[in-house]
Amino acid sequence: MSARARALLFVLCGSIFLEGVDISMLGVALPAIKADLGMAPGELQWVVSAYALAYGGFMLLGGRAADLLGRRKMFVFWLAVFVVFSGLGGLAGEGWMLITARAITGLAAAFMTPAGLSLITSSFAEGPLRNRALLWYAGTAAGGFSLGLVVGGLLTALGWRWVFFAPVILAVIILVMAVKLIERDEAPERVPGQKYDVFGAVTMTLGAVGLVYTVVVAPEVPVSETVLTAVISIALLVAFVIAERRSAEPLVRLGIFRSASLVRANIATVLFAGSFFGFQFIAVLYMQDLRDWTALETGVAMLVIGIDSVLAPTLTPKLVDKFGNPKVLFVGFIGALVAYALFLDIPADANYWTAMFPTMVLLGLAFTLVYGPLTIVAVEGVDDEEQGLAGGIWNTSFQFGAALGLALAASLSVAAGTAEGGLLEGFHSALMVPVIATAAAVVVVATGLFGKKPAVEPVAEPAAQPAG
Repeated sequence: MSARARALLFVLCGSIFLEGVDISMLGVALPAIKADLGMAPGELQWVVSAYALAYGGFMLLGGRAADLLGRRKMFVFWLAVFVVFSGLGGLAGEGWMLITARAITGLAAAFMTPAGLSLITSSFAEGPLRNRALLWYAGTAAGGFSLGLVVGGLLTALGWRWVFFAPVILAVIILVMAVKLIERDEAPERVPGQKYDVFGAVTMTLGAVGLVYTVVVAPEVPVSETVLTAVISIALLVAFVIAERRSAEPLVRLGIFRSASLVRANIATVLFAGSFFGFQFIAVLYMQDLRDWTALETGVAMLVIGIDSVLAPTLTPKLVDKFGNPKVLFVGFIGALVAYALFLDIPADANYWTAMFPTMVLLGLAFTLVYGPLTIVAVEGVDDEEQGLAGGIWNTSFQFGAALGLALAASLSVAAGTAEGGLLEGFHSALMVPVIATAAAVVVVATGLFGKKPAVEPVAEPAAQPAG
């Protein structure tokens, strides 16, 4: 890679590191936020879900906008919006204010992230160089997510508002560098009358929000109301599909799903994200609400998950080179399944080193083996003009999976804990979500082992210049 290519990759990796840290730090701070703002558990999960749903719901529109309006323009503008509303979240005095700020921050990420990913896939030629760039990108994202667990504990010890203020400093630095380093790109010439599929983005987002809302409130409302909101949500999603099939300029060209590897990667991503976010939510509440651990102790307890920040960019490329993505993914998901199963029946007085540490180590290894290869499979073989779309689909899958997994875990925790009269019993029921979802992901990924094996190109260090 040339010096400029490395600088570009550094900036784009910095942005996804910021996004990963922003999400994971918040997870550790949730109990402190709940206590300070007086939020109930069902309301608390919306602090995360509002971000994830806005992020996932408008990700495809963000990817399309990057392809049509210019990747640099979308990346820089929405990074600035991300900075502003991430900071405003730290000033919230009530729960609804924080949830609103998180939703707008998620909207900004929905336009920023696919633009950043498509800048990588359009700047590095498909093959070894792009694979290396994507693995660094994915490894940085996973590392930011994992390290944020510890940083979140440290900042929450000072005050949960620092979880929102600290990323602003990093984001401003990245923004300044992005303006200087990312070359201006020319947006494709628009056809007169060309429109954006806002209807598609709105129906998909509202449908997804409705499904999450249905899951969250199901234990607290009559069955008839649950059925009604579920039907409305499904109807909105059906309307989205029908609109995409009939639209001359769809938000999602449905033909892109003819790629079996793309479909497999996105299903696995939904299950992967849902598993981890559901697990993290319950594990943090177990440590802080049940065991009375501090936010700092919780962050340190989960620190070992951050080993992926070292292994993902160094070990994973070698494994992908030698064994190919399907086998690496399969082993990674098996590791995650074992990790969640070990935590499933954890007692109230569990010893950290024997009952929790093995799960955290295995999850770090699972992230190492899963996150990067999923990113590669989700965009490989896609034409350059649809790289933004493919990246948007993958990120949408991740965010919707996160929101649904979190909602299911929170809902089961509340329902079982109330019915059986114990907080621990509720946690045990909720921990079934990551186990079942990961088992399903193992089956999905296993189907890729029996398909036609593509040629695996070695990950080398050829001298190359980024396009444009």
